[in-house]
Amino acid sequence: MAEVGFNQLCNWLRFRHLVLIDTLARTQNMHTTALEMNISQPAVSKMLREAEKQLGFALFHRLPRSMSPTDLGSHVARYAQIALNDARHFIGQVNHLQQGGHGLLKVGTIFAPTSVALPAAIVGVKQRWPLLTLEILEGTSANLLSMLEHKELDLVIARFTLDRHRQLFDFQALAPEPLCLVTGSQHPLAGARHLPLAELGSWPWIVYPTGTPMRARLERAFAEAGMQTPDNTVETISLQTTLQLLQTSPMVAMLAESMVEPDIQAGRLTRLALPFPLVLADYGIITRRNETPGWSAQALIEELRSGADALRSARQSPR
Repeated sequence: MAEVGFNQLCNWLRFRHLVLIDTLARTQNMHTTALEMNISQPAVSKMLREAEKQLGFALFHRLPRSMSPTDLGSHVARYAQIALNDARHFIGQVNHLQQGGHGLLKVGTIFAPTSVALPAAIVGVKQRWPLLTLEILEGTSANLLSMLEHKELDLVIARFTLDRHRQLFDFQALAPEPLCLVTGSQHPLAGARHLPLAELGSWPWIVYPTGTPMRARLERAFAEAGMQTPDNTVETISLQTTLQLLQTSPMVAMLAESMVEPDIQAGRLTRLALPFPLVLADYGIITRRNETPGWSAQALIEELRSGADALRSARQSPR
């Protein structure tokens, strides 16, 4: 198998080849790929043969009913997806600038920063560049980091969930995330001076999905208390769904204090009196390693860090 040279790749590789590889890896079907690309099936076959000839290895297994990527083909398909997402972002930025805007910044965030840190940073950035468009996507750390890796986001405010993330991304800590147990204000446990830990597992719970830091912290808290994790659960990352369930049914949830403080102050939720603290590791700004963030991402990062510094100073100053 001959090695592929960079100059050789630049001389023949076109975006149409990347579209072909990305589409075929996604559909695993030659006919569907031809329809999506609006070309004939023989043209798809010809382009694929050209790509494989230039690379020197097969990209897809030819199976009777599907075309799954080979091991090397999966690597090439991942590159194709990243390159195409990068190109789409570039075209979107250029078009936005042509129309008089100041570009587009795509930000992924877990829920805790959306209560104070991120909105304050957005206000600061928009005061300086009012025509900059910010697109904000909420989700779990794992999903957001996958999108960041594939260049579907410019930066993420989250925390690492896998060891390999530490090799792929840079991390700037912003703030810890204190947690609390909450119920609806009408729950039988609401207002209890001493929380009967042994009873907690018997109530229905609203929990984050398996694999999320919030779920891992909940399971650890039960293990530390020598208790089984509840079996009667609803799994969701939707804050709106969680708040509605807490207010209309006898359920319990572990959530970030910043997310539920307004509802606690308004009397809609009650914080349970825990005998031990619940804190998650710091969330922070995550960017792709060995890639300098653009000017708009840098501007948001500066605002986020400034806000985090101010919050730390306020907490440390004597009252």
